[in-house]
Amino acid sequence: MQNKVYTVAIIGVGARGGNAYGKLINKCPEKYKITHLCDMREDRLEIFGEMFSVPVENRYTDEGEFFKKKRADIILIATPDTEHIKHCLKAFELGYDVLCEKPLTDKAGECEALLEAQKKYGNKVLVCHVLRYAPAYLKVAEIIDSGAIGRLVAINWTEPVGYWHQAHSYVRGNWRNTEISAPMILAKSCHDLDLIQFYAKSRCKSVSSIGDLTFFKPENAPEGSADRCQNCKLKDSCPYSAYRIYIERWRDAGCPKTEWPYNVLATEPVTEDKIISAIESGPYGRCVFRCDNNVVDHQTVQMLFENGITATLHMNAFNLHGGRRVAMFGTYGEIFLDEKTITLSVFGKPTETIKVDVPTDEADYAHGGGDARLISGLYDMMEGNLSMETSLEASVESHLIGIKAEESRLSGGKTLLVH
Repeated sequence: MQNKVYTVAIIGVGARGGNAYGKLINKCPEKYKITHLCDMREDRLEIFGEMFSVPVENRYTDEGEFFKKKRADIILIATPDTEHIKHCLKAFELGYDVLCEKPLTDKAGECEALLEAQKKYGNKVLVCHVLRYAPAYLKVAEIIDSGAIGRLVAINWTEPVGYWHQAHSYVRGNWRNTEISAPMILAKSCHDLDLIQFYAKSRCKSVSSIGDLTFFKPENAPEGSADRCQNCKLKDSCPYSAYRIYIERWRDAGCPKTEWPYNVLATEPVTEDKIISAIESGPYGRCVFRCDNNVVDHQTVQMLFENGITATLHMNAFNLHGGRRVAMFGTYGEIFLDEKTITLSVFGKPTETIKVDVPTDEADYAHGGGDARLISGLYDMMEGNLSMETSLEASVESHLIGIKAEESRLSGGKTLLVH
């Protein structure tokens, strides 16, 4: 029996909506057909319109025109953070089933409004918590559920953002300022909060949080540095130089034509001339000490769940490599996860090391295979087979933790009830 093919409309065809999820959806013609695109940039519409074979008349720069009626079975919402709720509510009203990039919002009231709207209209919703689908994280859940470490008691979670990733996304980039994006604990760490809540299998009772923007400020600019890297005498020595982060790293990676983060600066196929032009004229060429950023560069969140489990999340920018490091402590053992390597120590037994491999076709995309499996999960949702563990309610729960964590940080670390 032939699969049903679902039509897909995409609003926001940038790094995630176009290069990540759009390409993955387009690779599955037996499941999906992309029919409509909306983006404020005509160059993106042209590139992805041709790539996805979307007719010119089905490409929109005006979201008002795009939302005049339902265009497809599914809408992928990959617009800036502050637009997600508005677009999601409009999609519900029109009758779309929804794949929405995270975070949904940084406002508790909007979380509740979203749940009420879903209840009213009956839409299916999948939020892009892609790590929930990554094989290594699923293996950890399998071990916990097996009872191998007894009852889970505590979680210690570290997210090293990576010095260059912080500079790219949270100092120079689209998530640098809470006027235009969610606070960093949601913009970057909603993956982590989602997984912590997933493993705890409980609502969070209370949170407290501390953190700050410590380093990426004008007073820390090196003596003699300039406003832009192209004019700076330190452009070949400063580790945060745009030339070193984008040109040197791009060359070292083999000059890829389509790889993130270079395809954020330049339209594909990426070339050195395009990257240099973006550095010289765009936001990614600014000195990291002289940007309009205000999000933290380190933050710690402590959580107490209603079932007694405690968790600590520590996120910071000052590391050579990214990649989460996770420790789970149970009454009869412990689990450590470092990227794709799991160390399982059951008390009184030899320690076991488990390597989690990701198939090549999934590893080509981000988040340890999670991106590719999310798109498979979208089809499962449409077919009525999605686990309730990935429901909108579960996503809202982890968002509320992040919202309260940021409120606590801004109040000096006060312990706050989540509900």
